[in-house]
Amino acid sequence: MPLARAHLIVHGRVQGVWFRGGTQSFARSRGVTGWVRNRAEGTVEAVLEGDEESVRAVVAWCREGPPGARVDRVELKWAPHVGEFDQMVIAHSY
Repeated sequence: MPLARAHLIVHGRVQGVWFRGGTQSFARSRGVTGWVRNRAEGTVEAVLEGDEESVRAVVAWCREGPPGARVDRVELKWAPHVGEFDQMVIAHSY
């Protein structure tokens, strides 16, 4: 299975609805590493790495989000896998 890296910015009602925790939990269940954080303007940003199928599954999850979220759009950029992460974490917001 090829490896992949995705960078996402998720717009909508995505803060205060357990979006980061849900992303972290689902990513860990799929063996995906990286980070997820809130951004000052109200979006959620994530960088995901792992096998391409699992990364795509987490991206799909982020397009829906947890109950209570409303995802309006997702900015998505694919990049080559770097392998810089050893786990999925909730990063400090900025």
